[in-house]
Amino acid sequence: MLALEIVFWLCVALLVHTHVTYPLSLAVLARMRVAASAPAAAERGELPHVSLIIAAHDEEAVIERRVRNALESEYPRERLEVIVGSDGSNDRTVELAEAAGADLVLDLSRRGKVEAQNAAVERGRGAVLAFSDANSFWRPDALRRLVERFADPAVGYVCGQATFTDERGENLEGVYWRYELAVRGLESRLASVTAGNGAIYAVRREDYVAMPSDHGHDLCLPFQMVRRGRRAVYEPAARAEELLAPTASGEWERKVRMMNRTWGVLRRDRMLSPRGYSALYAYEMFSHRTLRYASPFLHLIALGANVALVGQGWIYVVTLAAQAALLAAAALGRVSRAWPLRIAAYYVSVTASIAAGLVDRIRSGPATTWESVEGTR
Repeated sequence: MLALEIVFWLCVALLVHTHVTYPLSLAVLARMRVAASAPAAAERGELPHVSLIIAAHDEEAVIERRVRNALESEYPRERLEVIVGSDGSNDRTVELAEAAGADLVLDLSRRGKVEAQNAAVERGRGAVLAFSDANSFWRPDALRRLVERFADPAVGYVCGQATFTDERGENLEGVYWRYELAVRGLESRLASVTAGNGAIYAVRREDYVAMPSDHGHDLCLPFQMVRRGRRAVYEPAARAEELLAPTASGEWERKVRMMNRTWGVLRRDRMLSPRGYSALYAYEMFSHRTLRYASPFLHLIALGANVALVGQGWIYVVTLAAQAALLAAAALGRVSRAWPLRIAAYYVSVTASIAAGLVDRIRSGPATTWESVEGTR
């Protein structure tokens, strides 16, 4: 039974670390380490030309508003190029983007978001490439805030802060996202972020990596920057708003699709290999990525070991009861409005989606295209 006990407690320790002690350790390290001084803001006349790229598929409901929002940016108009890459849209996306004043609208065949972004990069003229979702609306100063971070020559990638405008539905992404942003801020201060987001980010043209259609910028660009000797940072002052998926089922579909792609990156790009990383960044990747992706399997192993250990002491009755309580709370959280129960439901859903994404990839192959989630437009 000793081997089972070791396995059980190791799984518990790893799960606690990725969710609790890892963020706490970052906070301690940040206090111990004197943060590098922030780079000076670029002068207005020195601002680089930027290509703001919006990938879109059947986005007639929001594309006009998104283009106009981009054109209302405080960034100098003569240094801003707005490009819409329509990925095989079957509606009025192209027509409406052109009518709204986009500088370039690409009417592409259906190949997936990343391929649409690659095509837009090839046609763009900016020294800095900024990317946005079609339903992400940026604050007027957001683009300038992103670009100012490139005054530091070590920075190759900058992601901003995406916030959600409606949390009245069943989804708890807003709660999860606030936790993630806090961790991201600490990672950025210490080394580099381990992931970004698709709503608001930018990269130097010379650092852009053209990726296959089953990859995603939010996951791949940060670690690719680090391997190139650049930093991938978070700028919370660059803010965007995006509608939250209003139902748990819509969020589940999005998470499974994301994890389908993630497993391909893990296999082909060796994202989790420490080669090319500093010791601190390797620690971040292990704690925030490796253990997160292992979480569903760690939970299953811990549960199986715990069942086998019942009878070996009262502690294992308590731990089994705790695991059962989490699952019961998650089940109740699907129908209850109580916040503790809903948080449990969201945690179980997010964790299960990691394994579901792997199953989906094995069964259906890589996810290369995307559909708009109902209620986010």
